[in-house]
Amino acid sequence: MKLTRRIFGQVAFGGIAAAVVGRPVNAQSEPIRLGAVNPYSGAMAQYGDEVTRCYELAARWINGQGGLLGRQVEVVRGNATSAQEAIGAVEQLVGRDKVDLLIGTYVSAISNAASESALNYEKLYWETNALALDLTERGLPNYARSGPSSNEFAARSAEAVTEIVSKKLGKAPAEMKVWIEHEDSAYGTSIAEEQKRLLGEAGITAGIGAHSAKAVDVTDSVLRAQSAQPDLWITVGYVNDTNLLLRTARDQGFKPSAIILTGVGDTVETLEALGEEFMEGVLLVSYPRPDINENYGPGASKFLDLYREAYKRDPIAPQGMNAFVGAKILFEAIAAAGSLEYAAIIDNAKAMDKPVGSYETGYGVKFDDMMQNVRALPVVAQWQSGKVRAVYPAEAVAQGVEIVNIPRA
Repeated sequence: MKLTRRIFGQVAFGGIAAAVVGRPVNAQSEPIRLGAVNPYSGAMAQYGDEVTRCYELAARWINGQGGLLGRQVEVVRGNATSAQEAIGAVEQLVGRDKVDLLIGTYVSAISNAASESALNYEKLYWETNALALDLTERGLPNYARSGPSSNEFAARSAEAVTEIVSKKLGKAPAEMKVWIEHEDSAYGTSIAEEQKRLLGEAGITAGIGAHSAKAVDVTDSVLRAQSAQPDLWITVGYVNDTNLLLRTARDQGFKPSAIILTGVGDTVETLEALGEEFMEGVLLVSYPRPDINENYGPGASKFLDLYREAYKRDPIAPQGMNAFVGAKILFEAIAAAGSLEYAAIIDNAKAMDKPVGSYETGYGVKFDDMMQNVRALPVVAQWQSGKVRAVYPAEAVAQGVEIVNIPRA
């Protein structure tokens, strides 16, 4: 029988500062080892690397504050490009590398397998980045997600349709024609189904299509969308399949008045693949990034300074700042627990109550019964002159930024 939170039951910065004060670091003590499960090879390697790079940045930050529980924090990498590799990565991290707890993940399928494997070893699995809704709905007792879920991305994209696109096109929501195209794993499917449901509540009937994230030809998907003659084309995918969809749309002459890319498309890789002219005005439902208004995300500019100092360049993707904040929330939960036992960390995380606007991403902290942080929300951004700028909600928008090129020229 699979252990779930429902079955298992209740098993037995201020917070961080309290844990540090009066607990000098013993240079002879073993570090707290944090096993980071991500793809470090293959097509998604640069994004898995970026997520873990920001765990390492968070570890450097907390170590600079004196450490955690009187110990330094060390990040140990475990490479996983698939669900099967995730199981092996956890076995190696726990068995060989002696990690105390685990964190991840850029890919939902990897998170799913790795977290169940972690439970076999009675280790915490702290999720920062994977989005699929069923990751928390499983109710694993060792699992918590500090970042947004697919539902939050779907909700923000529905807001983008009604609050941005319909107004810019001069159409009532019920007059809008929308097509949703998604990759067919749990990640893409969960977002797209919720997008369709939320748009339906707003009076919008959306068509929907699916493709494999590993597809090498998506012409049929694009032609199917094009035949629906939508005002708005929404896509949900990973980097490679999204770039392929956009290139194919360009080549087929598919020119919807507006495009929303969900969870992807916000990096230089997409800009270089499609060009600045094509990407101008494309909307993105995205993790908050360092360009957000400092009043919305206090410390976002300091995160950017830390990153630049450590890595001598700008962040590759917004997933990084989300991972950094997720690690900070984890450190606070550990400090409050005074323990590395997963039950104690989960219990103390569940007791956290911090308002929206407490972290660099604009997040707060409040976990629901399934250990989903309900105060972690994405933003809507837009490609503008080769840069990505936050454009919604209004509080997240930097001074002088306005929405451009809708309808698309």
